[in-house]
Amino acid sequence: MSLGKQAKVLNKHQINMMLNHLSTTRLPVRNQLIFLLSVKTGLRAKEIANLRWEMLVDATGDIGTSLHLTDDASKGNGGRIVPLNKDVVEFLGILFDNERDRLGFNITDNVVRTERSKSTSPQAVVNLFSRWYKDLGFVGCSSHSGRRTFITSIAQKISSVGGTLRDVQSLAGHRHLATTQLYIEVDTDCQRKLVELI
Repeated sequence: MSLGKQAKVLNKHQINMMLNHLSTTRLPVRNQLIFLLSVKTGLRAKEIANLRWEMLVDATGDIGTSLHLTDDASKGNGGRIVPLNKDVVEFLGILFDNERDRLGFNITDNVVRTERSKSTSPQAVVNLFSRWYKDLGFVGCSSHSGRRTFITSIAQKISSVGGTLRDVQSLAGHRHLATTQLYIEVDTDCQRKLVELI
């Protein structure tokens, strides 16, 4: 993946702008959740489209604290367990309550669905991201921007909780550490500070 081809990483202000924008859309809770699953859980478009409620509930049938992503819902054998951010849990809970009230609901149903169908496609998720970024004038952003933002953010904070890049690799669902490293955005402010220490 060359530097020119990588999706841009989002900053906190851009994340908040997007969440505010999505709150005004036709399906605000669903759309905000899709965005949060990307930026705060690091899911790919395919994984968002294939996510099922059974991967999210605990033994009592309520939304749990971790996502148990199966290999069939991911890329290759990229299944993994990902702890859920509190914002993601909040939106999942709201959507779950709405969906459980729907006639014919089943725990094996997809989390993300359209108004006419019980599921959606990975390409439809990619298209949603494209439209949302275009709406806000975010240049160089794609469905992978949230994933890169997630991986970069946790890589920058991992040492503060005693973790390593191997933990980042595991959360990202990458087979090789070198792949994870390609996703991490370089912090030029940090580089300047390091150079000043010499």
